[in-house]
Amino acid sequence: MRFDVVGLGLNATDIAIEVPTFPEFNSKVPFTAAHWQAGGQTATALATCQRLGLQTKYVGRVGSDPMGDFQLQSLRREGIDLSDVKVIPDCPNQTAYILVDQGSGERTVLWHRDPRLVIDPEELRPEMIKQARLLHVDTHDNAAAAQAARWAREEGIPVTVDADNIYPDLDELLEAVDYLVGSSTFATAHTGEADIFRALEIIQQRYRHMKVVGATLGRDGVVALSEGRFVYRPAYVVPCRDTTGAGDVFHGAFAYALLQGWPLERMLDFSNAMAGLNCGAVGARGGIASLEEAERLMAEGRHYPPLWIELPSASTPEPTR
Repeated sequence: MRFDVVGLGLNATDIAIEVPTFPEFNSKVPFTAAHWQAGGQTATALATCQRLGLQTKYVGRVGSDPMGDFQLQSLRREGIDLSDVKVIPDCPNQTAYILVDQGSGERTVLWHRDPRLVIDPEELRPEMIKQARLLHVDTHDNAAAAQAARWAREEGIPVTVDADNIYPDLDELLEAVDYLVGSSTFATAHTGEADIFRALEIIQQRYRHMKVVGATLGRDGVVALSEGRFVYRPAYVVPCRDTTGAGDVFHGAFAYALLQGWPLERMLDFSNAMAGLNCGAVGARGGIASLEEAERLMAEGRHYPPLWIELPSASTPEPTR
């Protein structure tokens, strides 16, 4: 069987705790609500792709506790293929306690992942990956993700990565990635360059096979470097209840848009719309929108004021493969 998107990486079971204001140190604050929510970077991106009409498969590890069962049930409900998911006996699933500030919708994540949940490259097989039109990974299990990405490259399958932080074996993975969209701090942390534009240029100079190198910027939108030019798209003004999962949904929407063959500007705009709409509900997957809802926001919605009026000229030569 062939899939539109195969994803390898994180899943997590979240407990979203809504508080009136973020607590001060050594204080007591009553919370207004607490919810079990399914999340995780790659798992949420796949849920987004599935709801947009793509056929997806998840490759990963899940704990055998009630939170792991909750996660598996959520993925089954989405229709995601789980034939290459491994349940680890007597192991807790990755768990996050997420404090959501009701005033702003911003969240603070406290998480734990048992080392036994790390995906072993030795348990992967080429056929797990080569049946995809696109491979999506995150930067946590980089040795396994790099192996999967190399197999994808052998078949000409595009590889997208959600890069949120610096973890071991990162360079090995990035050598095999085609599309990198990182968090607001990833590019500067990875390069040591404070200027985001220069940081993106440095990454594309290091990994010249990358077709797009970008950074999500929260309410400031997204900026990307491709074919020697910067593209910037501002974020949409939307009611914000919880920002959890906005970046994960962005990446799922980006994968969908890439498979549609859209121009980069439309890809980024659509991904911004999907990420923004997800913030209207609690949880990483609480507000995943339909294609029609995203297109309506793109046609009728307002943007936050652009962060930059004029983009700088890129000095990076056009990447070659």
